[in-house]
Amino acid sequence: MEVIVKRRSRRKISWFRRLFRFSLFMIVLCMFAAVSLLTYLKMEGAPVLQVSQTTRLFDANDAIIGESHQGQNRYWVPLEEISEDLLHATLSIEDRKFYEHYGFDPTRIAGAVVANIKSRGRAQGASTITQQYARNLYLTHDKTWKRKINEALYALRLEMYYTKDEILEGYLNTIYYGHGAYGIEAAAHYFFDKKASELTLAEASLLAGIPKGPRYYSPQNDFDRAKQRQELILHSMVQTGHITSTEAEAAKNERLHLANPQKDNTAAVGPYFQEYVRNLLIDEYNIDETLIEQGGLQVFTTLDRDMQAEAERWVETELGPTEELQAALVAVDPRTGDVKALVGGRNYVESPFNRATHASRSPGSTFKPFLYYAALEHGFTPSSTLLSEATTFTFDDGRPDYSPSNFNDNYANDFVTLLHALAFSDNIFAVKTHLFLDTETLVETAARFGIKSPLDSIPSLALGSNGVRLLELTNSYASFTNGGKRVEPRFVRKVVDKNGQVIFEKEPVHEQILDPKLAFIMTDLMTGMFDRSINDYASVTGGSVSHLVSRPVAGKSGSTPFDSWMVGFTPQLVTGVWVGYDLEKRLDHSSEGQIAKRIWAQFTEHALKDDLKLDFHKPPGVTGVYINPKTGLLATDECPVKRLTYYVSGTEPTEYCQLHTTDEEAEVQMTEEEVHEKEKFLDRFIKWFN
Repeated sequence: MEVIVKRRSRRKISWFRRLFRFSLFMIVLCMFAAVSLLTYLKMEGAPVLQVSQTTRLFDANDAIIGESHQGQNRYWVPLEEISEDLLHATLSIEDRKFYEHYGFDPTRIAGAVVANIKSRGRAQGASTITQQYARNLYLTHDKTWKRKINEALYALRLEMYYTKDEILEGYLNTIYYGHGAYGIEAAAHYFFDKKASELTLAEASLLAGIPKGPRYYSPQNDFDRAKQRQELILHSMVQTGHITSTEAEAAKNERLHLANPQKDNTAAVGPYFQEYVRNLLIDEYNIDETLIEQGGLQVFTTLDRDMQAEAERWVETELGPTEELQAALVAVDPRTGDVKALVGGRNYVESPFNRATHASRSPGSTFKPFLYYAALEHGFTPSSTLLSEATTFTFDDGRPDYSPSNFNDNYANDFVTLLHALAFSDNIFAVKTHLFLDTETLVETAARFGIKSPLDSIPSLALGSNGVRLLELTNSYASFTNGGKRVEPRFVRKVVDKNGQVIFEKEPVHEQILDPKLAFIMTDLMTGMFDRSINDYASVTGGSVSHLVSRPVAGKSGSTPFDSWMVGFTPQLVTGVWVGYDLEKRLDHSSEGQIAKRIWAQFTEHALKDDLKLDFHKPPGVTGVYINPKTGLLATDECPVKRLTYYVSGTEPTEYCQLHTTDEEAEVQMTEEEVHEKEKFLDRFIKWFN
């Protein structure tokens, strides 16, 4: 009997030894596996945090005008710019032990396994914030064991290389809150039109409940259900000690005001402008397209939202119901080159082709200011005269004859001044001036102003026969009003990446290309198109819209059988407008020929309604005298029309107009002129002698 007992004891001891050895072996094996796993994960290095973020476009006042996010509306904000109530609410409901575990919570996993076994499924989750962050970054949302294992592995790697605060920050900037809003900043804007840092306890606790089921718990979809979830979160925050019961009750009863999701219509602000900026960033500034779409860039543009609204308003109003008729508008600040408004067509959705920046059309008489500036450089003055009559120009070098005509074949059949020729847009005067200077002069002068389109050295160039783009034509006029400086058109002020680093910045670029005195004289001449008092053998071309503008303006209109143009300016703004058809369809100038001028006048008046009414700056070395616009001579009391006109000092007329004086008055004036000449001679003699 004793022998049997001893045998049984030995067998039991032997069995315990085997169990102990097996357990020890398994422990060593698990430790080895854990060390191997950790070593492997360490060798894998830090997981790359590549999170797509919303790229935002800002206007000149740093207000958002557009976004690019490919369906994922996301703004990254640092942890310190997120409401503490939101942080506590999220931790209380999602992961109370976040700052204690190493990526996953064994207790929660065990509880989830038991629940899943009971339900014979995989309905119960146990993901920590780190695991959810890993899933958002690298994995799908399928409920499989394989995905859960990968999730845990990524979570371990995240915990190895990133701090808890970095992980929490990443989680809150990537979690989905529904309605296309990824991250707490986007959610705060969408639901409450606030920044994440401005959320109240009531708002924060409501938002913290959404990620569990963005559609199910969205207050936009079911407010009562969202409130029930909010109460659960507030109770959880009381349990964790983040708030008191009194604070929870107050938050529960606080009346919440949800933002109107339809009110933010930033995509409609300057769509042609935004598309041009996007292409500019890619083609000229060499910023990767993927970075623009998903890189969280902040693009600070020059667009003025109010001016853009006025531009779109008047294009739509003046074009009327003719759907085929198109228009384009560009408004530029001549002091900086900043593009303040841009319209590329009547409807971006129906036709995204940008007629302001890409369409090359013949500018007609809007090209003449470049010609007459060149004439001033070569000795012309506002009083210079040429014969205006039907003319055929013949050439000795084999070129065909050229027979331009004035509008409606209206000629003075007399000598006319440069002042009248520009105000009435006399084509014969322009071509004669062009040929007198040599046709290559206009090509070189236009290039100096910033015209980059190819130009032909031909007689018809004086009448704008070669195609140009509205943007370059409008911007070139800036040199007249800013003291002769050429400015480069600027659409983008700077681009900032998601880390706040400036990756591109552009300051205004100026270059002195004109004589300030001649630039001012040309500006003064271009005010003549609105001065109906100087009407003579023809009417000034801007007379039909002069009553629409209540400030000093200058400009030039132009037309071809297919195009209508108006480019005009004030000291603060240069605006160009084109109207026409996309196809080779002629304009009806009797009904459609004034549309471009009306758009320009209405836009200029309303876009600058809150700005000072400034005069054009007169530089030193310029003298103003009253002349008879018809003769270009000094006006007398008998002249029916007198106009204050400016000249480079020393080139102003000294003779008086004789058209409306008697022989006796003329003799008196001649005597006065002789005395004046003698006085001038005496002054010169004394100056020489001294």
